[in-house]
Amino acid sequence: MAMTHNLNQSVSITPFKRFSLTAFPPLSVIKSPSDSPFFGTKLSSTHTRRQNALQMRTQRSQLPPSVATRPVKPLSPLGLECSSSDRFEEGADQFRIDVAQNPNDTEESIWCFLCEAQLYGADEARRRFLEVGRDPRPVMREAYNMFKDGGDPEKLVTAFSSGRENECFYASLYAGLYYESQNEPEGAKRHIISACQSPYGLRSEDYMASLAKVHSQCRSWSSS
Repeated sequence: MAMTHNLNQSVSITPFKRFSLTAFPPLSVIKSPSDSPFFGTKLSSTHTRRQNALQMRTQRSQLPPSVATRPVKPLSPLGLECSSSDRFEEGADQFRIDVAQNPNDTEESIWCFLCEAQLYGADEARRRFLEVGRDPRPVMREAYNMFKDGGDPEKLVTAFSSGRENECFYASLYAGLYYESQNEPEGAKRHIISACQSPYGLRSEDYMASLAKVHSQCRSWSSS
């Protein structure tokens, strides 16, 4: 069972590690990049990063004690929002900082690749790929290897089509993102919409389920 982010429940460690977003509004309320609390934020200086961190700590101090004491990786959501709103240089910068702080974070590495593929092309992004430790989640190990070495996203989806709901969701999401990194928008749209419409994508409170929806909305993708 994957860890999700229902603030009325306690957070437990599970195979699908997700970071807490208690210092941030839910992505489900963000309908366009300009709705993001970080829209227009620049990460070009240490001073700016410190200002962002201070703002996040201030927001966190106003939360109920049962929520505020939970662990949080406060800057990761900013990197993800930069990526989903096409602010790729800022996103890549942030993901590299995050991987330096946590060298075992598979998804930070992949999202850095996704940003840099848009900036430099997939081949150069792969040469710059951030290698991290072994992920305990089979679907993320396969996704990581696909992005790192190149591969077939259809095989990733097929391999987990009969797996757990969260595995099906993540396989579809990262297959779509892989297609996007290869400048194949139809494949990206098909698989990311599939992830959004999957049982896990529809019901889960996992941050990535919300992000998949925002990713689609920012690209004006719909299921019709």
